[in-house]
Amino acid sequence: MKGLVAIVGRPNVGKSTFFNKLIGKRVSIVKDTPGVTRDRIYGDAEWLGNVFTVVDTGGIELRSEDVFFKEMRRQAEVAVDTADVILFFTDARAGLMADDTDIADYLRRRHNRIILVVNKVDSPKQEDGVYDFYSLGLGEPSVISAQQGLGIGDLLDRIVELLPKNEETQEHQSISIAVVGKPNAGKSSLVNKILGQERTIVSDIPGTTRDAIDTGFFWQERPFNIVDTAGIRRKRSVDDDSIERYSVIRSLDAVRRCDVALIVLDASAGITEQDVKIAGYVHEQGKASVVIVNKWDKIQKDSGTADKFRKQLEADLAFMDYVSVEFISALTGQRLNRILPAVIAAYEQTNRRISTGVLNDALQDAMAVMQPPSDKGRRLKIFYCTQVSVAPPGFVLFVNDSTLMHFSYQRYLENYFRKTFGFEGTPIRFMLREKDGEEV
Repeated sequence: MKGLVAIVGRPNVGKSTFFNKLIGKRVSIVKDTPGVTRDRIYGDAEWLGNVFTVVDTGGIELRSEDVFFKEMRRQAEVAVDTADVILFFTDARAGLMADDTDIADYLRRRHNRIILVVNKVDSPKQEDGVYDFYSLGLGEPSVISAQQGLGIGDLLDRIVELLPKNEETQEHQSISIAVVGKPNAGKSSLVNKILGQERTIVSDIPGTTRDAIDTGFFWQERPFNIVDTAGIRRKRSVDDDSIERYSVIRSLDAVRRCDVALIVLDASAGITEQDVKIAGYVHEQGKASVVIVNKWDKIQKDSGTADKFRKQLEADLAFMDYVSVEFISALTGQRLNRILPAVIAAYEQTNRRISTGVLNDALQDAMAVMQPPSDKGRRLKIFYCTQVSVAPPGFVLFVNDSTLMHFSYQRYLENYFRKTFGFEGTPIRFMLREKDGEEV
């Protein structure tokens, strides 16, 4: 995942000139008129093998009530809230101004990775004015001339040092898989087939597996950890003090710890209420998942059997219509080759990040197709959206009044995001946050 660097400051301090210099092409309009850059503009930059995204913002005018500058301020707020590193631009020629002090105070409240940049230092005689900027309390400034390209290399070194390091030191992170389902659904047989060995005891007696058993393995040079869990029976069928109760607790804990859950159903038994409850628990935990319809070899089939079963699944698991379904036989090995690719796909989707710029473009398109709901003459306003988490993907919608958000419109936005970005195999979460001080 690429880091995000936001360039902020008051108008006309050289932000767009620096942005264009950094990404190597003229994207932002550069002109000595305050307010030329209104929207956030994104581009990728590379320094010493490190690739990161840079966002240019309009000038921040904290005290202005002008509608034009208020919108620019809102755009800059999005960049500040989502960036890994903030470049706070000031102007050596103009000197330290009251607006610079206001912006410094504002940034300190919202971020802890700020680099103070004093721009337009085109000659050594202009460096004397740099010392005034120490009073902003943001540490040693980076002194540059974006126009002439002076000092940019040292600034890039500082940026790379502050960007979060990629934790994936190996080519791929190990994917943890929890295999869950009712007793005797064929979970242990499935695990043994995937591992290619008798790692767990297989029996037709329900409840043979008493513990959640972890096993590491590699597939196509990618590391996995698979957990065979005890079958989860209906709560009323489990004694409070029984060994099975603790087995069920450990099975549920395996779901909480996993990256992807394989929800195993017994095709010969059909879809039961307990299957739906287990799937619901996986969904509530925010886990990516794949539904495995096992023992498909035992079903008397015609050309429409799979479609009928799939439609029944869609009806019973309507709350997780994002999930992929594989019809397999752990006994014969039928279609087992589809399971791990489906696991990898679900893992990648649940860990997917969408850049804020692209996300808000999709949000604007969604609202253009269907405008937000209104109640008693007041309409819901969605100012912007940002992704705040992965596994599962979580999005914050900044709104004027959260009570105006109807569940059907939130569902519409979820479906629109899925149509636009995918997110197959993973739940996604929406959170509402009211923007302070907005006129509604």
